[in-house]
Amino acid sequence: MKILGGILLAIGILIAGVSGLCSAVFLWPVDTSDVYHASMVGAVAVIGGIPFLIGIGLIFLGRHLLKSTGEG
Repeated sequence: MKILGGILLAIGILIAGVSGLCSAVFLWPVDTSDVYHASMVGAVAVIGGIPFLIGIGLIFLGRHLLKSTGEG
C-alpha cells in the first residue's frame, strides 16, 4: 500500500499544483481597475476549484495510506 499512497500523493500534488497555478494566472490582476478579472472569479473557482479540491483529496488520501501502512 505504500507504493499506492506515494502514487496518489504525487498525482495529487501535480493536479493541485497545476490547477492552482492556472487559476492564479487567470486571476492575476493586470490592472487593478479591470472589471474583467472580477467577473472571472466565479468561473475560475468552479472550473479550477474542482480539480484543485480533487488534488487536495488525493494528497490527503495518499498521506493516509502512507501513514496507515506499518513498517516492515
